[in-house]
Amino acid sequence: MAEAIGLPNADLRLREEIEALARAVRMEAGNEAFEVFAKPDVAGGWLMIERYRDEAAFHSHLSMPHTMAFNEALNSMAQGGKSSVSRLTLVDEERAARPEIRGIDHVGVTVPDIAAATTFLQDAFGARALYDVQSTDAPPMAGEETERQLGLPKGARIVHMRLVRIGASANIELFEVEGVDQASPAGIADQGLQHLAIYTDDMAAACLRFTEAGGVLLSDAHPLAKAEDRPNNRGVYGRAPWGMLIELIHTPDGVKYPADCVLPRWKPALTN
Repeated sequence: MAEAIGLPNADLRLREEIEALARAVRMEAGNEAFEVFAKPDVAGGWLMIERYRDEAAFHSHLSMPHTMAFNEALNSMAQGGKSSVSRLTLVDEERAARPEIRGIDHVGVTVPDIAAATTFLQDAFGARALYDVQSTDAPPMAGEETERQLGLPKGARIVHMRLVRIGASANIELFEVEGVDQASPAGIADQGLQHLAIYTDDMAAACLRFTEAGGVLLSDAHPLAKAEDRPNNRGVYGRAPWGMLIELIHTPDGVKYPADCVLPRWKPALTN
């Protein structure tokens, strides 16, 4: 964690320098997160939360040209001529995974048209397209080795792949496949991955955006069940334009955790 307080008349410049630093640091192979926060209770105050793969990655970061240039620039931008750095140690409850496992990195979703699917996810949820893994102007991913590695049927061609992200949550990897017959999207009764759930702080607004973007809700928003059944908690299922189930969920009243629950339910962070 690093904190910096801008000198009078230098706050805008400090903000620009921090934003540029964040873009550069996120490109480092060993960096896993770089979040920037304005401190509303401190004039010109900034807080940066950084996470690195290991100690070696952190020391590599310190020697990067962009890091050294930023630290040098702080002489004329920040109080004290530098930032204050603190190391944080995560105090966590019992891990919900094996020691070598972190958690869900992404989920894969096959759609008929990635461009149209991206537009829907952007319009409905404010998703951001990150990058194309397989661009449309490159030769399709196909052939016996691809079929073996990905479990594809003979003749399948992956013509487009894209990573998108919705808020502070796992990535979604979109696939567009040609050359084979495709099953209809899964429903609740089908085995395997059958829906995504998107957390919202405003159920009415989220439902409206979902339908305006081309989705179809299966019902009105309804109370949740059992441990999640609290006065203001609500959920509703809908189908994206390509037929996939997407749930909208809203749990402002929290969850009535049973006595034997070892971990709290994960909820995306409020980012604004």
